[in-house]
Amino acid sequence: MSSTQWTIPDLLQLSGSYWNTCALHAGVKLDMFSALDSTARSAAEVAILRGADPRGTEMLLDALTAIGLLEKRDSTYTTTPFAATTLSKSSPGYLGHIIMHHHHLVSSWACLDEAVTTGKPVRGPVSHGDDETVRESFLMGMFNLASQLAPRVAQSIKLTGLSKLLDLGGGPGTYAIHFCLTNPELTAVVYDLPTTRTFAEGTIARFGLSDRIAFASGDFHADPLPDDFDAAWLSHVLHSDGPEACAALLRKTVAALHPGGVLMVQEFILNDTKDGPPFPALFSLNMLVGTSTGQSYSGKELADLMTEAGLLDVQRLSIDLPNGSGVMLGRKL
Repeated sequence: MSSTQWTIPDLLQLSGSYWNTCALHAGVKLDMFSALDSTARSAAEVAILRGADPRGTEMLLDALTAIGLLEKRDSTYTTTPFAATTLSKSSPGYLGHIIMHHHHLVSSWACLDEAVTTGKPVRGPVSHGDDETVRESFLMGMFNLASQLAPRVAQSIKLTGLSKLLDLGGGPGTYAIHFCLTNPELTAVVYDLPTTRTFAEGTIARFGLSDRIAFASGDFHADPLPDDFDAAWLSHVLHSDGPEACAALLRKTVAALHPGGVLMVQEFILNDTKDGPPFPALFSLNMLVGTSTGQSYSGKELADLMTEAGLLDVQRLSIDLPNGSGVMLGRKL
C-alpha cells in the first residue's frame, strides 16, 4: 500500500502537470534550446530563426524560463547550463530524441480510458511503424536512455571468457557497444527488424566497432535466430508481449546459446504484488494503450518464464538502476 500522504494542492498539481510537459515538448520540437545555447537572443529574434509567431514564442520562452530551463535577462533569453547540455542539438548529451518519443505518445495516453474500457490498443506501433520521424525518435530515444545506463550495466556484469553476444531486439546497438567496449575479447550481433539497420550501423560505426558488431535483420518472433552464442541480452523486449509469446521467445533465445551460456533480461520490474514501483506500474499502462498483450512483469513472473525456458540459477542482479529497471540472469545447462 502506498504511503503517500496526498493533499488537494498535490492532486491539482498532478492533474495539471502536463502543462509543463507540453511546454518542454514544444521547446524541443521547435528546437528553441539550440537557438539559445551560446547566444542570448530576444523572443523576436528566436521567432525569426524558427519561423514562429513572436507573441507565441515569447510566451513559450517565458514559460520555459519559469520552469527553470532558460534564463532571462532584460529582454533576452539563454539556456541554463543543464538545458544546454541536454536539450541543444549541438551537445553530445542531447536527449531530445527520447523527449520527442514521449511527445508522440501523448495522444494515445489521452485515450487511456478507451484502452481500459476495451482492453485494446489505441495507437499503432511507434518502434517500427511507417512514420520515419516517429520511428527515428523511438530508436534514437532508446539510444538516449540506454546511453545513460549501458556503461553502468556493462561494468556490473562479468562476461569474462565469453566471446560472442546476441543483442536481441537491440535497436541502435547501445548495449552491444558498451559490452564490447568493456570486454575487448567480445564480439556481438544486433538482431532487429530491417528498419533498424541504418540507425544501428551508424551508431556502431560512430564508436569504431563495425569490425566487432554486426547487424542481422529479421523478426525475432517469426524468423529463425542466429545461433552459436555464449551470451544473449534482451533489453526491454519482453514487455511488448504477453506471457505466451515471451515464453516462446525465451525458448528460441536459449536454443541459440551454447551450453553454459548466459541469458540476461532487462525490464522495468514490478514487485510480486504488482502494485509498484510507480514507473513499472505506469509503464504497464503504456503497453496497454500501444500493444495487444504487452505489460510489465514482476520479478517472480520473469524468473518463472526464464526457468521454464531452460535456464538455471535465475536471479535478479544487484545493480542500482532508475525507474524500477532490473536485470535478471540465468544460465543454460
